[in-house]
Amino acid sequence: MGFVSPTAFAYWVILGASISNEAGGHCLPTASVLTAIAGQNIGVVSVAELSVRVELPEGGGQLAGFLLLAAFLVSFGFIRMSTRLMRSPKVPWWPGSVVSESGVHVHHLAFGIVAMMVAGAVGFTALGEQPYTDICAFVFGVGMGLTIDEFALWIYLDDVYWAEEGRASIDATVIAASAMFLILLGFSPFSFETGDVGTTIGSVAGAALVLGLVAICFFKQRVMHGSIGFLFMPLALYGACRIGKPGSPWARRRYGERRPGKQAKAEERFRPDRHTERFKNAARDIIGGKPSEGVAAVKDEVLAIAVGRDRDEG
Repeated sequence: MGFVSPTAFAYWVILGASISNEAGGHCLPTASVLTAIAGQNIGVVSVAELSVRVELPEGGGQLAGFLLLAAFLVSFGFIRMSTRLMRSPKVPWWPGSVVSESGVHVHHLAFGIVAMMVAGAVGFTALGEQPYTDICAFVFGVGMGLTIDEFALWIYLDDVYWAEEGRASIDATVIAASAMFLILLGFSPFSFETGDVGTTIGSVAGAALVLGLVAICFFKQRVMHGSIGFLFMPLALYGACRIGKPGSPWARRRYGERRPGKQAKAEERFRPDRHTERFKNAARDIIGGKPSEGVAAVKDEVLAIAVGRDRDEG
């Protein structure tokens, strides 16, 4: 038995230490593993001696994944803070949106796409050479943050950033960040093992189970459960067992007139004024700001602020 100090845990998370056993396999930082790293002088106290070693990644792989996630979060956080400050009358000195002389609003989505294109092209040509791979991972993460912050624009092909539909960008960001974090920790949707027939059949059956549960989640419009559950199967199982949203394909085929009780339950569960839905919207508002009324009004508001600040600077 033993305990792990906060310093040791932060050391593992921030530097992306690779904890491996003698067989070379990776494992999650469970208490039983971390308590065995007494010889690394990182603040771990243990009375057990296990054959476990800690290796810092020498570029690429886990370190690149960490840089990708960190850049993604920093980029999204900064651009979301910037857009909220642009919207606030209390900070008129904050730079506005990029607007051409003809009044065309250049979305930060465009800068994110360019950043990902450049980072991807250079990353491919680098062929894993350091430090270029890690730099490209960081730049790619920045581009991802700028791009996914306007995810709603992908879907609606309209400037709904501050509209109710714009909350889809917050949901997409949470899903993407969670997925990258799970991948960084070593989660994988499939684990194929070659060997005898039984092992192969078990691997295929496990993969089919995961895909089936994820598909059910999407049919029920439980997108977050399905997306994250693809890497963390218990969440997909939970979403598949829960009731579907009233307008989902699953509800249209299995609820409605066939099962009016289920349809009524789904409508009650997902009504906008229910406390769980209010909590979700409040969390979205904290992260991304409250939506405005009307897409056209939002467009006029953004352009007016940007053009007005350009005139003041001129």
